[in-house]
Amino acid sequence: MARTDDTDPLIEQFTQLQARASAQPALAQRLQELRAWQAARLARTYEDVRRDPQLAQAAEFFLNDVYGPQDFARRNLELTRAWNYFKRTLPATVLTVLAQAIELETLTSELDHAMVTQLPPGPIDGESYAVAYRAVGRADARAHQIDLIEGIGEVLSRVVRRRWIAIALRAAHAPAHAAGFGVLQDFLERGFAGFRQMQDPERLLRIIQEREGALMQALFGHQAVLDTSNHGEALT
Repeated sequence: MARTDDTDPLIEQFTQLQARASAQPALAQRLQELRAWQAARLARTYEDVRRDPQLAQAAEFFLNDVYGPQDFARRNLELTRAWNYFKRTLPATVLTVLAQAIELETLTSELDHAMVTQLPPGPIDGESYAVAYRAVGRADARAHQIDLIEGIGEVLSRVVRRRWIAIALRAAHAPAHAAGFGVLQDFLERGFAGFRQMQDPERLLRIIQEREGALMQALFGHQAVLDTSNHGEALT
């Protein structure tokens, strides 16, 4: 997993991926279609979790802020300017959350670019997604994606119990916004808020690890993602 001193190369890699997509409108459009399909899959897989009052807020943080389909260009633009600032103002454990989120986002973007080169023209469906997924391969990278999600959650579940970190994060709110880094600050605050309300954070992490792991194994086992409404397990 990324250490905070490994983050600059990851930011540079992500910036290059963003620039490549910006320079090729067809690539950017296909990436958007892929991410929309993946977002719909995530919504179906975790429909029950999002209805659970204990898990909903943290689940939304993962599905939207960490592993979601939206364009994180503004957040990463801030990050290229803000990283040194945050290294001076935030506790090391909080920086670890940002570093792991950056690594996850960069890896996900890299895999999405590879998927686009393997997808046939036309609408994406479960069969075409599964074929492209296997063509890209990189099982170790897919497993590392899941590990990173779990790692972010594990750090958050530990630090939300430390009152002084919550105080430090609140104290950073106004200065971060004034310095133009509000999107990043809000990202951290949403993560802390989601995990603070959970009595059993490990429950959510187990669910994510089990469902995403099962999906990965099914895809590499030549099963198409035709229906993920049954908690990510209804694969044919």
